[in-house]
Amino acid sequence: MARAFRELFRGEHEVVTLADKFERDTPDVEWINRLSDEGHWVIISGDRRITRNRAEFYAFRNSKLIGFFLSPGLCKSKVTKQMERILVLWENIDILAQRVEGGAMFELPMKGNRARQLKI
Repeated sequence: MARAFRELFRGEHEVVTLADKFERDTPDVEWINRLSDEGHWVIISGDRRITRNRAEFYAFRNSKLIGFFLSPGLCKSKVTKQMERILVLWENIDILAQRVEGGAMFELPMKGNRARQLKI
């Protein structure tokens, strides 16, 4: 998906995969901290473990990153449905990413046009 979004938004947004920047076995806390050190990154992920694992959750909350996580239903959907939803929500994601502070986390819904902020 990231490669498709990279081409679609070339010149407007820099879209990279974690695999482009890190080894596959890089622990979540490590890449979260390293990206945070780089500055303002927006993460779109289906890895909901980050929202539940205490160490990963706190690393993300204390970072400069802004996270958008696929809802459980969307995680289980086909990749074409996931891409469709992200495209529908892209403008909302972009606006939120400009308005909120680092450490914010949102859930991308299966239906509707608003990302739901995940509570601390």
